[in-house]
Amino acid sequence: KDKLINFLKLMSNNELNEKLKLLIELYNRGKFQDVLIKGNTIKSKFPRSLIIYNILGASNTGLKKYSDAINCYNAALKIDNSLPDTYNNIGVAYQKKGNQQMAINNFEKAIQLKSDYPEAYNNLGISFKKIRKYKYSLDNYSKAILIKPNFYEAYFNLGAVLYELGDYEKSIKNYQKAIIIKPDYHEAYYNMCAALPNITFSEYHPHHYKFIEKLLDYNTYVRPQQISNCVVSLLKFDPEITLVFDKLSLGKLDRLNLKTIEKLGRITLLNKMIKVCRIADISFENLFTKIRSSILFSLSKVNENNNFQHLQLALALQCFHNEYIFNQTEDENRALEKVIKSVEISFKKGTQPSLKSVLCIASYRALYTFKWSNLLDLPLQYKELIKRQILDFRNEKNIKSKIKKIGVITDKVSKKVRAQYEENPYPRWTQLRLNIHPFSIKEFAEEYELNIKKTNILKVCRPEILIAGCGTGQNSITTATKFRNCKILATDISLSSLAYAIRKTDELSIKNIDYVQSDILNLKKINKKFDIIECSGVLHHMDNPIKGWQNLCECLKSGGLMKIALYSSLARSHINKIREEISNHGIQSTDDEMKNYRIILKNSDKTEHKKITSSQDFYSLSTFRDLIFHEKEHQFNLLEIKSSLDKLGLIFSGFENKKVLKDFKTKYKYSGDQYDLHKWNDFEKNNPDIFIGMYQFWCQKLN
Repeated sequence: KDKLINFLKLMSNNELNEKLKLLIELYNRGKFQDVLIKGNTIKSKFPRSLIIYNILGASNTGLKKYSDAINCYNAALKIDNSLPDTYNNIGVAYQKKGNQQMAINNFEKAIQLKSDYPEAYNNLGISFKKIRKYKYSLDNYSKAILIKPNFYEAYFNLGAVLYELGDYEKSIKNYQKAIIIKPDYHEAYYNMCAALPNITFSEYHPHHYKFIEKLLDYNTYVRPQQISNCVVSLLKFDPEITLVFDKLSLGKLDRLNLKTIEKLGRITLLNKMIKVCRIADISFENLFTKIRSSILFSLSKVNENNNFQHLQLALALQCFHNEYIFNQTEDENRALEKVIKSVEISFKKGTQPSLKSVLCIASYRALYTFKWSNLLDLPLQYKELIKRQILDFRNEKNIKSKIKKIGVITDKVSKKVRAQYEENPYPRWTQLRLNIHPFSIKEFAEEYELNIKKTNILKVCRPEILIAGCGTGQNSITTATKFRNCKILATDISLSSLAYAIRKTDELSIKNIDYVQSDILNLKKINKKFDIIECSGVLHHMDNPIKGWQNLCECLKSGGLMKIALYSSLARSHINKIREEISNHGIQSTDDEMKNYRIILKNSDKTEHKKITSSQDFYSLSTFRDLIFHEKEHQFNLLEIKSSLDKLGLIFSGFENKKVLKDFKTKYKYSGDQYDLHKWNDFEKNNPDIFIGMYQFWCQKLN
């Protein structure tokens, strides 16, 4: 808009002036096609008007007609080749068309004509980033900011390059600078979220609080569990929290006094974070357990003020989210029964119980388990508690009865696995990071450097995708926003997990997913082939993973892409030791026995035990059960995976984790190395924890 207004200064013809004002108004309203129609008519009368060609070029760019845009700008250059704006505009068209070298040439010409041209420097930085010449990109963004200190787009772009270079702290600082200049800069918040999981704070940084708090308000920008370790490291240096931790570590606190709890309730970031995800940290688990019991035993003395009840609410949601994994003593059980009895008496009298009593109970047991839960009438600000602990459960129960089924689940192992996930839907989640810029398959393959042998898949514009084993919906919903114009069929063996997934899909207004219950062994009954299949963390829980994988291959089109995630035997060697220990001691996967075993693990100095307690999966019942008590688990190494790929007629296309790939490339420099599983096998031997989550890779069907 600014560029088009600048061109008006060149005009002297009054008639032309009025016509151009109309074009600019249409352009600013996004009516690009109307601009082209009217602009071409005006151009025939005023064939040497520079601004007409530039408006037509900008409108063609808006319509993604980049070749036409370039032709318009070249026509303008034939009239006057001394205007830097025209070179900048033609550079943008080349940039969007994908010809970065021509874009760079034109941005440099613009700068030659106007050395203090911040937009051209910024655009030059973008093109250098696209061809991965990050040093040149950094230099040009810095020059743009030097000329124009409030240039928030340049700060944003600088943050993006620093992220690619692995300088996450500086990346975050630049995103924050962009946000300070433009407080509603949503994409800066979105990108900042990608950098945060790579940060561990080592000192008090309160200025980060407001940015992370705001980020958590955007329900589709962040998966809170991914930034929880970063936030925990930040909160551990908060003076109020540090003071309590010090006293707890010295064993000086049997119970927390209510004033201390109220002070903790003033820490907004703490409250927001524990509402939306489980906190994977033993120190905080001990703190929350102490807060919960201290409130219970001092409930009669609790004053119902906002700070206190904000923390009570957050704690109740934290405990519900982790499925009440915290241990409780017999004294707590007896005290809790008295509080429950008092609530029942209140309802019998026809009165509402005290809010503090309800919040206290909700931090020990889910409210939907009580018959009186439908009688609760809580203040509006506590609707989140009612939704998550009562209404969601009822909604999922209703959804279960309506889920379509494909085939009958008869496999013995599949039945056992289904029973596990019916009891513990995996995993519980509240918020999700959705893609704000969906990919075409071609763009996705380029972004993740996938090795594509059959290029027909790159031309598919409306991909049909199968998510085999969607769990509670995180994968299916993310994929629904990952690929442009896609249609998804998501399956799982657990009705409880599917009901959770469907509820969350509806809440997020995602319309391109259909859910059905099915075992992978029954998928051929769908009688359909897909462009893309994703199966993450499922095959290794089957009785015969390769048979399941073969079934998936038969549902994949020739040239189709498949994402697979499998456990690494090397990365899970500590899990094997613990599973052997569990078996030797006869420990069962009941809630009480799992909780009691957690106490042993928390107090142990064994290496494998410490490794387990550092895992986020240690901190909720369903994830803990999935981690070490699963009904069935197979593990693989990369040479076994290569052998399976060969037998199934698949080729390895690449790992999805960019950070892992970046680490690999520091040792293996040749471009083809990243597709060589023998080299990856050697790399893993030297870095045994590199796939501690799972192998997550893409492959392509050749036949």
